[in-house]
Amino acid sequence: MGAVMAPRFLDAGHELTVWNRTVGKCTSIAERGASAAACPADVTNSSEVVISILGDDASVSEVYLGEQGLFTGDAEGTLFIDMSTVRPSTSKRISEHAIEAGIEFIEAPVSGTVAPAADGKLFGLVGGEDVAVKKAQPFLDVLCRRTVHVGPVGQGALMKLVVNLPLGVYWQALAEAVALGEAGGLDRKLILETITDSSAALAVLGLKTPAILGEPGAVAFDVDSMQKDILAMIETGSGHGVPLPAASSALMSYSAASAGGMGEEDAVAIVRFLSDKMTRQKTQT
Repeated sequence: MGAVMAPRFLDAGHELTVWNRTVGKCTSIAERGASAAACPADVTNSSEVVISILGDDASVSEVYLGEQGLFTGDAEGTLFIDMSTVRPSTSKRISEHAIEAGIEFIEAPVSGTVAPAADGKLFGLVGGEDVAVKKAQPFLDVLCRRTVHVGPVGQGALMKLVVNLPLGVYWQALAEAVALGEAGGLDRKLILETITDSSAALAVLGLKTPAILGEPGAVAFDVDSMQKDILAMIETGSGHGVPLPAASSALMSYSAASAGGMGEEDAVAIVRFLSDKMTRQKTQT
């Protein structure tokens, strides 16, 4: 995501400093004119606004609070915007550190994958104080077709989990539908084409059908990431006293797919994994 988001700031005329835990991932953007920092603190030292997007809660905590982390740099007057998908408790913990240090911090996790990120058409789910959110808006506008301020820090992270939950469950439900149809002799491709043209279709289903069928292509959001997000949903729900049985069932499926070697495939591969698994079970029976 960051690899396609960062160039938009160069295109908008901003001076840009980049950093990644994998140094080589900064090469292409540096060749376009960005400066490459040696550590997160150096990003802070050279920036008025710092935007982060990282893979999980542990990475966010390390990059912000670790040795040579973002908050160890000269953060006076700097606004920090974290766009990662993490637990609300993680965003709140980062915010608490920021408040103690007098640092401006907001969260803005996004709905959308690589293609809309490259086009600046993400949907930002923003949590933070009004003043900081207004200050961040021109920079969010570079990346997002729309933003919604949902409340203080933590609420943006919660809204992102809320948005992703039905998506994660949908792919499992679709897998069961495909397995049911195939068990009765229907063709998988025909099933998907028919559902795509029906009221049962998710808006993105047509675009995702090649990946479901196992055709090669770019991975927008992988199985391991969906597994991580659903685990965060379930743990957050538990903290609020809200059981999530559908999400829990989906988690088992994504975990099984990951264990079966599909962790780096697009999350929609869960459809193929489950329908194939159910077909094998039927044959063995």
